Amino acid sequence: MPTPMTRRGAEKLRAELQRLKSVERHAVIQAIAEARAQGDLSENAEYEAAKDRQGFIEGRIAEVEGKLSSAQVIDPAELDAGGRVVFGATVELCDEDSGDEVSYQIVGDDEADLKQGMISVSSPIARALIGKEEGDLVKVIAPAGTRSYSIVKVSYA
Repeated sequence: MPTPMTRRGAEKLRAELQRLKSVERHAVIQAIAEARAQGDLSENAEYEAAKDRQGFIEGRIAEVEGKLSSAQVIDPAELDAGGRVVFGATVELCDEDSGDEVSYQIVGDDEADLKQGMISVSSPIARALIGKEEGDLVKVIAPAGTRSYSIVKVSYA
């Protein structure tokens, strides 16, 4: 099943994969070689730590490669959804209770970072927003309770 991801998210994963393969993998191989050179491996904590790190790195490489192979890369700048909220869109909202305005971009699960204003497509607020348009009132049922937002603006930057 394809996993939606923005172009920025795919580039970030490719950069991580490159770093893992070219830097991290070589560093851990060097650490294992140095630990082996110390002799008795049965009581060598450095060797065990390096082997554990190697397992983590190889697992992460496989995970990132899997995500990239199933990625459906979507460039928000190429979207024209007629003003509707879709994956990749940036949505400006006004909290009906407090009057506070917030802006979120709807991104893939791995890209989500609330501090950066990026919310996962599978989050309660994103699920409530998908398909709505500028001017619509949206009720979001979240763990903290029900919130009402009006959609101020939808953009595809």
